[in-house]
Amino acid sequence: MTRVFITGAGIISPLGRGLEATLHALLHNVSGIAPVSLFGVSGPSPLPVGEAPLIPEESTLPRTHLLALAAAEEALAGHEGPVDAVCIGTSTGGMAVTETLLRDAVTDPSLYRHHSTGTVAAEVAQKFGCRGPLLTVSTACSSSAVAIAMAARMIQACTARMVLAGGADSLCRLTYYGFNSLQLLDPAGARPLDRDRRGMSVSEGAAMLLLEGGDSPPPGALAEVTGWGLSCDAYHPAAPRPDGGGAMQAMRSALEMAGIPPGGVDYVNLHGTGTVDNDQAEATAVRGIFGGHHPPLSSIKGATGHSLGAAGAIEAVASTLALKRGIIPANTGCAVPDQALGITPVLAPVERPLKTVLSNSFGFGGNNAALLFCAPEETRPPAAPVKPPVLRIIAAACATGAGGTESTMARIVSGSAAGIVPREALDSLLSPKEVRRLKRLPRISLALAQAVLQGSGTEGIFSVYYGTGWGALSETADFLGKLYESQEQFTSPTDFVGSVHNAPAGQIAIKYSAGGANLTFTGGDHTFEQALLALSLFGSPGPSLLIGADEYHEALMPLLQENHAAELPPSEGGGALIISAADRRQGPVIAPLYLGQTLSGTETLEDMALRLREMDAAARYGAVFAGIPRKHRECAGRQMAELRRMTGLSCPMMDYRERIGEHSSATACAAALAARLCTEGSIPGGIAGDEPVPLRGRGVLLLGLGENLSATEIMP
Repeated sequence: MTRVFITGAGIISPLGRGLEATLHALLHNVSGIAPVSLFGVSGPSPLPVGEAPLIPEESTLPRTHLLALAAAEEALAGHEGPVDAVCIGTSTGGMAVTETLLRDAVTDPSLYRHHSTGTVAAEVAQKFGCRGPLLTVSTACSSSAVAIAMAARMIQACTARMVLAGGADSLCRLTYYGFNSLQLLDPAGARPLDRDRRGMSVSEGAAMLLLEGGDSPPPGALAEVTGWGLSCDAYHPAAPRPDGGGAMQAMRSALEMAGIPPGGVDYVNLHGTGTVDNDQAEATAVRGIFGGHHPPLSSIKGATGHSLGAAGAIEAVASTLALKRGIIPANTGCAVPDQALGITPVLAPVERPLKTVLSNSFGFGGNNAALLFCAPEETRPPAAPVKPPVLRIIAAACATGAGGTESTMARIVSGSAAGIVPREALDSLLSPKEVRRLKRLPRISLALAQAVLQGSGTEGIFSVYYGTGWGALSETADFLGKLYESQEQFTSPTDFVGSVHNAPAGQIAIKYSAGGANLTFTGGDHTFEQALLALSLFGSPGPSLLIGADEYHEALMPLLQENHAAELPPSEGGGALIISAADRRQGPVIAPLYLGQTLSGTETLEDMALRLREMDAAARYGAVFAGIPRKHRECAGRQMAELRRMTGLSCPMMDYRERIGEHSSATACAAALAARLCTEGSIPGGIAGDEPVPLRGRGVLLLGLGENLSATEIMP
């Protein structure tokens, strides 16, 4: 199996800008925590936060994007040529700009163009010339750790040779007031593992790693990514499992993958936020892995603060520096360790040779990730080869303006199913308690999960792979609305917890006790394809829920997405598939074929056409379902014509966005419908032409066109 090496790194955080400044701060136990100054806040005194030393510049880009670009520039310094993919974890995206525009009642949609979390990766790719997959992970505070694992898996599976992976998040009012509403901010600054700890210090920053594959360390390799573990607590939207079970599973999986026993770990970089419950749960998990003799351990969040989606990447860079320089960072902020935790942190920096570092990242929704980094040795025991799983669709369901799957199928035969999902189609699948407490996106998501499970013959699910273009807009709008209406005096903690992009996936995991990987991808019209790619790379020992969903919000959507301009009818919905890599039952097979974007002219289209020719597309598919966004209709039409010319595709085509709606999860719905039609063996008349199209063993090709290009096949 291809080994994964870190050959470049970049960082900007409250500890400074660049590797040298960060190493100096770690060696001298420097803290970057100070009262917030980026924006004015209400209350008697500003709470301490971690602000990155980003030099102001003439730019229309949000702060998150500028932080990401700064870290990427350092990570790629001295490396020639574009990377094959960009994988970034973030939870705020352009929120710092959006919340100010909303406060000032600005209605120009062009000023909101960088709101989407996916635009962070797009800006990085634009600057550094990447035309391959752009992947955006939004699993709250584990986002960038998951992004690094995703990138490493792509290299191991030989779908990429060189990937830029990391994370970025900026301070904003949503996170500052949100965590304060949960009473999780320590007015004295974060004191992880301290007896008197009272909470975290919300922070910002960015870190990027350049990952390269190889059989032996390339010159200048900084470290090697040897293992990772992903799990979900499936316990509570915001609180960790008290027994640390999910965190323990993530750590154990990382060690087992690397073939390293607990006794082989030289240092543990703790998630260590400083909140009472999180530190307690992580300490319990550490004791479960290491027993009473744990290796040296510490959390650097007393120095950096908690940079949310960027934290895992910042601590990955810190772990890399620890290996390279031989240093165990101090547990800054801890004066008197809490003896009740049963673990003892390192209180002052220690210089010592290290070979192995385990780094933990845990987030809202119970999302856990653990990464294992090792010194880049010439030889290492061979690992088992990565064999891509065959993903078989056990059941499929969708929701559109027509209602559920049956109603949608009937409607698209004669016209369009676009619109707002009828309330009765959702509420009939949910309990009265869920109907009362859930807002729009989680309601759509849980109803889809319930609908597809009812028809699957499957008792439960093990993992969740979720895609959403915009996340929970209702919760975000309600949180900010209450904040501004009260002159920043009152907020809703429930809306804050629900506003994170992965909240619906966490709700699904809780309902169905899904303790496996729980991954959410965001950022535009190809997030469902990103979730599918992740499932195809990581696999799952049990049934997985692959789902895409988006809500329409009448105030926000016209501002955020050009597809929802005022003259377009509102639409929302999504699709869900139960996927098994081991089930012996018959069912269609789904596979990702291509992901890319058109930042580099026609080359990406040619790349996709080459892939389709390799698949013998002209003979392999009986119908094409093409997603043609309204705002790119002319461009996408040319792309489709070129693909037909370059591949010989002559089968009938349906524009599924025209039939399903102009929302970001239309592809998920189209996939569910294609799965059903592949099972039936025929495309009804009215969908891809006037006459029925017998498939005769051929499949359906799903194409995403416009700015982002994707190809997915569903075969009988």
